[in-house]
Amino acid sequence: MITHLKGKLVEKNPTYVIVECNGVGYFLNISLHTFSQLKDQENILLFTHLLVKEDSHTLFGFAERSEREVFRLLISVSGVGSSTARTMLSSLTPSDVRDAIANEDVRTIQAIKGIGAKTAQRVILDLKDKILKVQDMAEVSRQSNNTGKEEALSALEVLGFVRRQSEKVVDKIVSQDPSLSVEDIIKLALKNL
Repeated sequence: MITHLKGKLVEKNPTYVIVECNGVGYFLNISLHTFSQLKDQENILLFTHLLVKEDSHTLFGFAERSEREVFRLLISVSGVGSSTARTMLSSLTPSDVRDAIANEDVRTIQAIKGIGAKTAQRVILDLKDKILKVQDMAEVSRQSNNTGKEEALSALEVLGFVRRQSEKVVDKIVSQDPSLSVEDIIKLALKNL
């Protein structure tokens, strides 16, 4: 199973990207959410899901691990295929999909093209308990990023920088690469302040 791809972004479209890894180009189907997350960077990391059918092997790419988990949950529901799940993640953010399912918001899910009332109810019924685990995972990830951000802001304040200016710069840095260590965030912030 291919769990992620890290390589050079060769081509970027709203529905797919081509990533070159060690001379091999991979075609990945993506959602509009992932498309909006991908800046015009040369090197990217995408979390993947390989869908194997009798007649095809289809690779899907996601900017965030939590989006991939929501996608996997959606395709586990009877009547929801990969294209419907991708449409859902293109119409709503992964957190909006999670919230709609957790809050049993049939209207929001039904508003997505291709989703009828029965399918929306089935999605909620099948995933209500499971989606909360994905939500918890995303919150833990977000909290760890916020801790690094807060530590970096405190350090910049000690160095004499105004918190408001520092916050704008640090937010931009963390949004571009959430996996940065506190030290790296501070170094990059110092270059941009």
